[in-house]
Amino acid sequence: MVAAKWPGVDPQWSRTIRVRSTSEVDDPGAIRRWHVLDNGDQLTRSELTPIGTLLCVHGNPTWSYLWRTLVSAGASPAHPWRVIAVDQLDMGYSERTGTFRRLADRINDLGDLTDALGLEGPVVTVGHDWGGVISAGWALEHPQLLAGMVLTNTAVHHPSDTPIPSALRLALHPAVHRWGTMTSDAFLRVTHSLANPPLPSDVGRAFMAPYRGAGRRAGVGNFVADIPANASHPSFPALTRVAEGLRGLNVPALMLWGPKDPIFSDRYLKDLISRLPHTDVHRFEGAGHLVAEDRDIATPVFDWLAAHSGSISGDSSHVVPSATRGLPPRDPAEGGATTFRPLWDSLGELAAGPSKDDVAVVEMAPDGSMSRTLSWRQLDQRILDMVEGLREAGVGQGSRVSLMVPPGTDLTVALYSCLRLGAVVVVADAGLGTKGMSRAVKGATADFLIGIDKALAAASVLGWPGRRISIRDLPRVRRRILGVETSLDALAKTGALSRATSGAKRVEGHHVVAVDPDAPSAVLFTSGSTGPAKGVLYTHRQLAAMRDTVAATFGIGAGARLVAGFAPFALLGPALGAVSVTPAMDVTAPRTLTARALAVAVAAIDATVVFASPAALRNVVATRDNLSGSQALALGNVKMLLSAGAPVPESLLAEVQVLMPGASLHTPYGMTEALPVTDISFEEIQAASADAAAGTVPGAGNGVCVGVPVHGARLAIVPLAADGTASGEHRGTEAGVTGEILVSAPHVKEAYDRLWMTQRKSTSLTGWHATGDVGHFDAAGRLWVEGRLAHVVTAPGGAVTPVGAEQSIERLDAVRMAAIAGVGPRGTQAVVAVVETVPAVPKAGPAEPQLAGSVRRAAAEAGVDVSAVLVVPAQPTDIRHNAKIDRTRLARWASQVLAGGRTGKP
Repeated sequence: MVAAKWPGVDPQWSRTIRVRSTSEVDDPGAIRRWHVLDNGDQLTRSELTPIGTLLCVHGNPTWSYLWRTLVSAGASPAHPWRVIAVDQLDMGYSERTGTFRRLADRINDLGDLTDALGLEGPVVTVGHDWGGVISAGWALEHPQLLAGMVLTNTAVHHPSDTPIPSALRLALHPAVHRWGTMTSDAFLRVTHSLANPPLPSDVGRAFMAPYRGAGRRAGVGNFVADIPANASHPSFPALTRVAEGLRGLNVPALMLWGPKDPIFSDRYLKDLISRLPHTDVHRFEGAGHLVAEDRDIATPVFDWLAAHSGSISGDSSHVVPSATRGLPPRDPAEGGATTFRPLWDSLGELAAGPSKDDVAVVEMAPDGSMSRTLSWRQLDQRILDMVEGLREAGVGQGSRVSLMVPPGTDLTVALYSCLRLGAVVVVADAGLGTKGMSRAVKGATADFLIGIDKALAAASVLGWPGRRISIRDLPRVRRRILGVETSLDALAKTGALSRATSGAKRVEGHHVVAVDPDAPSAVLFTSGSTGPAKGVLYTHRQLAAMRDTVAATFGIGAGARLVAGFAPFALLGPALGAVSVTPAMDVTAPRTLTARALAVAVAAIDATVVFASPAALRNVVATRDNLSGSQALALGNVKMLLSAGAPVPESLLAEVQVLMPGASLHTPYGMTEALPVTDISFEEIQAASADAAAGTVPGAGNGVCVGVPVHGARLAIVPLAADGTASGEHRGTEAGVTGEILVSAPHVKEAYDRLWMTQRKSTSLTGWHATGDVGHFDAAGRLWVEGRLAHVVTAPGGAVTPVGAEQSIERLDAVRMAAIAGVGPRGTQAVVAVVETVPAVPKAGPAEPQLAGSVRRAAAEAGVDVSAVLVVPAQPTDIRHNAKIDRTRLARWASQVLAGGRTGKP
């Protein structure tokens, strides 16, 4: 044992302890030798008083080395915690006992060790793999010491009707077990190979070091053999005691998870959350089984300890609701104290009113004809029937239901039915792409999946969670292949029969719904344009506030007729009392919306309002010559057009205005976390541009003017530092100060779903949501957006925001879309312009000298010095909006090209 050779370990942490065993598998009075990593002496020498103790327990086949970053971080004056990382008996550098130790023995062993150490509270347990179960078992037996619990990729329960993970089945197979776990080091090497990114060679050697030789690996094999694969296993009762005991645990808990784990997948995380519903959770997208190696876990652990310092240091009886645990309270100025009207409130009124037989929802066929319609009365009755059907199928309050249905009557009915039941709808739309959708659906761990055939087939192939429900009745063979239990059609019939049998009916036009306004109602996903799509959790109150904000800002209410080229607005339409239709298009690709398809949808309902993304509008303008006279006339009758999701150039709005001369054009600014935030009309955009050109209004220019806050919203700016960060506590509305945009409003999201770190960062200033966008106010109080915080270039002369220069470059006739990216180390980055040309170049690479000169001069007009200009046939954009450029991806590509590497495709 040579601690000096373990990378990341201070030799003074390594110590050996002799412990009297009370285990039944040992002789009475037996003394066992334990090895631990312990920073206690280091804290004493530094004259630091520890806040408490982290008791860290590894799994199989690792050892205390797994927790070295926690041991190191705990010795910091900023957050002094004694960290004791144990090597379990027969593992690491602890004694090889020669006995088979089962789960109950190992929990008892850990108690013997902590008794020998004279451990006092508060203690926070930290566990991984089998160490998670053992640490939880110790926690349940030492409630007087316990102050909190941290778990990483572990499991305490496995459904009896499903096999254990295939990797464990293989390791348990008689023909493989002894050879794979003891005779050879195969089990260790396979486990270490799960690291993502791969373990550095010296770290890999350190993990292998205690297990050199078959005689050192008996504990590895015994751990595998002790897996309770079924109820007859000797360790099953002990595992059950731990699993059920967690349900009554009333201390703060944190789960840090690697979702790419082929052993402890998200279904085990879901089970743990059901047992500890107050827990804080952070899923590290892309990380796997060895999450402590894949990601920095020390920072979130000690941030979490600090956030829970009150309850951990003393009063551990207080448990805060899971969505907001450890986070600042909402600012009272956000509002939300008005009478709560659920999202579906207006549906009953319309179904019982004079317009009950008017069309409410229209579905367009690919050929442009109306394929299905529902009146307000039919919609309401269908929802009530579906509520009863879903209830009988097992959907209830808190159930997560993944909806994979295109916009139309089926999606509308399913959505509002689930909300009325108190279920949480998970909307991972196809605009995320197959990979993004799969990641989102697995992360949300839905209980039910309602989908079209294509989605159900994907669920079968990709292993998406949830009991499956089809839209229509399917042939028996196909149902079996897809794993479908029932259909929406069947559930509606069942519900209708149930309601008829029980005599259920509406009383005075209102149906009593027992739903908690502050309970979770929906998980919506961001576009994934700046990284993996994030789940955004909304409560019923916040969804209702979104409806009310849209209604108050844009005047959309009963009697309005809405064409929605974007799924969320199609779903919001009925809640607003608006007749809703989605035009014939591929909703996963907004640029497929044609002028003809839009006009046909407008004519179908005599639409007064249109919502379409900038990419959709581009194609509408490009295909306008295909319009007939009557279709052009229909577009001319539109009263309002809304476009959001990305900046909309003035030139495009001008062309749209020609197509819709009677429409007021608005480009609201918002995000999945808060929609909308500001609003501005075309006329106001033109006025802002004129102010910027004339220089008469301080702060006008350098970005996209998105107007003023919508009804009920407040905005502020946290100034941008020279290093491209905006981490200060000062916030303000001074003109011309660039920084991160903050928003406070009743309709701002509740939390990021299972992303505790992300949520905490986004709400670091009490009552505000940090948007991740950068911008500034002008002297007229208008907000100008300059880009994303993650895309700020840190050049030698200071931070450079991208949008102003991009706008200037895009005014060139030869440029269709431009992006600014930074290449090189932070603080010394070179500014690179990447442009998509008109006509498109056949191949990506350096720009021709003439174009490069024009681009540099255009950027210089915006105050940006461009070092290099590259061209691409097409900019890499997000799937959902077809408009948000992936500047991070471009920066990586540009770095490769400018370093002389292969040009390829960004």
